[in-house]
Amino acid sequence: MIGRRTLLGSAAAITLARAALAQPAAARVLRFVPQAPLTVLDPGYTTANVTRAHAVLVYDTLFAVDSTFRPCPQMAEGHTVSEDSRLWTIRLREGLRFHDGSPVRASDCAASMRRWASVDTLGQVAATAIEAWEPADDRTLLVRLKRPFPFLLEAMASPTGMLPVIMPTRLAAIAPGRQTAELVGSGPFRFAADEFNSGSRAVYQRFDGYVPRQEAPDWNSGGKQVHFDRLEWLGISDAGTAAGALRAGEVDWWEQAMADLLPQLRRNRDIVIDRADPTGYVAILRFNSLHPPFDKPMMRRAVMMAVNQNDYMGLVTGGDSNAYQVCHSLFPCGTPYGTSPSADPMREDGNLDLAKALIRQAGYAGERVVIINPTDFPSIAPMGQVTYDLLQRLGLNVELVETDWGSVLQRRNNRGPVEQGGWSIYHTWNSGGSVVDPVRNNTLRGQGERGMAGWYSSPRMEALVQSWLDAGDLAERTRLAAEVQALAFEDAPTIPIGQFYIQTAYRRSLTGIRPSPTPVPWGVRKA
Repeated sequence: MIGRRTLLGSAAAITLARAALAQPAAARVLRFVPQAPLTVLDPGYTTANVTRAHAVLVYDTLFAVDSTFRPCPQMAEGHTVSEDSRLWTIRLREGLRFHDGSPVRASDCAASMRRWASVDTLGQVAATAIEAWEPADDRTLLVRLKRPFPFLLEAMASPTGMLPVIMPTRLAAIAPGRQTAELVGSGPFRFAADEFNSGSRAVYQRFDGYVPRQEAPDWNSGGKQVHFDRLEWLGISDAGTAAGALRAGEVDWWEQAMADLLPQLRRNRDIVIDRADPTGYVAILRFNSLHPPFDKPMMRRAVMMAVNQNDYMGLVTGGDSNAYQVCHSLFPCGTPYGTSPSADPMREDGNLDLAKALIRQAGYAGERVVIINPTDFPSIAPMGQVTYDLLQRLGLNVELVETDWGSVLQRRNNRGPVEQGGWSIYHTWNSGGSVVDPVRNNTLRGQGERGMAGWYSSPRMEALVQSWLDAGDLAERTRLAAEVQALAFEDAPTIPIGQFYIQTAYRRSLTGIRPSPTPVPWGVRKA
């Protein structure tokens, strides 16, 4: 009997082989399999990691963090801050151009940053302190503040959430919540819109007008030197098919190699295995806090008490205990704030009996629970299946809706009840570096309809986060971060379900790949 993976692998191999005949010289083309199919192209519309990875190819940012999380100038030549800390002056580098040939002006930057600040979690925090983004001349951007905001540089360099990318004013003026119809950036690659096939194929062509910085590349910062004329993203959702294409040399790089296929990949001398993201990934279960039954914190806490992280992480990592850790924290364990709350409601093996008692106490009346889950995202798909089994054992009226990742992203924006196409639970993960502190960690922020899908609202949480931002010393920030964590476990808008590491796999003919939260081709060459 021919297995599903074998059959799909054969079909994909034929398709890829035919496509290869029409491509430029192999050494000038990089074929890449992203973590999930690319369906949403506007980085101001979703926080999906695959969209963020796509965005760093096409767009650039004023600042970017390096591997030490230090903000570095990117499009900016540098900046100054007034004595009263209420005026920031940012000078742009010379020679910045958009893909349509027009120069990048400070007015484009002002419009782009206003758009970012209206939709991004960290941007919205910054917006409370910002009076205006305004150009002084074509190369000078002024940021006028209502009050000092020392975290502004970190905000503008943020590698997470909605990326603060720079686009032409006419596109940046598109209302938040609507996607841009065009993709015009100033990054190292232009997006080939005529070759895009949603979910299965995206093509990027080197932008000859891009002038990289002179520093060595480091994550999204530094000199983005590219050595490929063409970058092809191939959306291969079946893991066995992707592994087969990599072994056959039909693709060069598979962003996230599935754990159960690593042994056979390691036996191939032409393939290198390495950690995809050195900061690891924090996996979460996210509730819809607007509608029954999870509009009640007690119901959310009941599920939290029943969770056994080993059940989730064992499936995600293929049972490799060295590839994950139990972590009862919404901050990554091993970082300054990554510790369990003093009153930890989670047990390593879960507590079904106590959870059932809490469900009865919450007055659960049999409301339908809908879990939306992607079948084509191998590092997330098992999470929904584990939760479905758990909620069945808890006696909830639960339905598992399994679709593709693009459909999950679209549906999770629906704020209606399940009867109107809404949802109750979805799962995702965040790079450890993106959730290291209270302001950047949107999984616990209480911003309501302005925040992460799930729309948890808590003025108390937002006040704590603001106090953390205003804190003058490390000890005070540490104390406040512990209060944030305690409240997050009390209200339970999100459940941490483990911290894990994913391996990336690529052909040995590639050199210069550096582990990074976002897969980038800067400095990568092919023999």
